[in-house]
Amino acid sequence: MAYIDGFVFAVPAADKQVFIDFVHKFDPLMLEFGATRVVECWGDDVPHGKQTDFYRAVEAKENEVTCFAWIEWPDKATRDAGMKKMMEDPRMDPKDNPMPFDGKRMIFGGFQPVLDIG
Repeated sequence: MAYIDGFVFAVPAADKQVFIDFVHKFDPLMLEFGATRVVECWGDDVPHGKQTDFYRAVEAKENEVTCFAWIEWPDKATRDAGMKKMMEDPRMDPKDNPMPFDGKRMIFGGFQPVLDIG
């Protein structure tokens, strides 16, 4: 079964096009490293919760939009190898290819699917 990396992060609303341009450049590398699918989502209907929510999870500021993304890999071994390649690839150097958001506030993790229907 596939393996999923999930991400939640906040992007300045004014930088939506900068973000779109960045992911169009960056995400094809994930496919090169073995991913089968990459999805980037711009927050559109993200409610504020009473106890917790996406905004608080990433300490989003008033002028920021929460975004959600995932990378689908064929399996965890391919993901581990792909992530290693990504970390070693000079195209991923943040000095040359800076993220258009504060990566320190991004939450992420690897997930093993337990159900995949549809």
